[in-house]
Amino acid sequence: MSEITDRGSRLTAVSNAMVGLHKEQFGRGPTSARSQFAGPDMLVCVLEDALLPAELKMAAMGDQQRVRESRVAFQAATYDDFVQAVERIVGRTVRAFGSAIDVDRNVVFESFVFEASAQRDGAGLSAAIAPDGDGEAGRPPS
Repeated sequence: MSEITDRGSRLTAVSNAMVGLHKEQFGRGPTSARSQFAGPDMLVCVLEDALLPAELKMAAMGDQQRVRESRVAFQAATYDDFVQAVERIVGRTVRAFGSAIDVDRNVVFESFVFEASAQRDGAGLSAAIAPDGDGEAGRPPS
């Protein structure tokens, strides 16, 4: 991948990478993804319609907890893949990564916390990639 320097392009690249990793790891990807900064050192990607058909059936049977537990196990098994993709795109070291799921709403949240950046602008934002811009997969920044 060529170097991504534009903030919106980086966020879109993160969204696309998360969709691709979900397709690769789970056999299908979400129908939409949107990445945004949540402060200077945290990035969140929200993936809609991400559950597998079997997970949806389990949820319909009232077994949401089993879906959550299986997703936690998947995250542990694929941790490095997700972290390496984001570090490559954003150009910052991920200090922590967590995945959460709202089974009833069919939404997955991939959250990344970065090492604090030494470079800050006057507003306290990271100079490497400031938390603004649109990072929706499949759409250019608005």
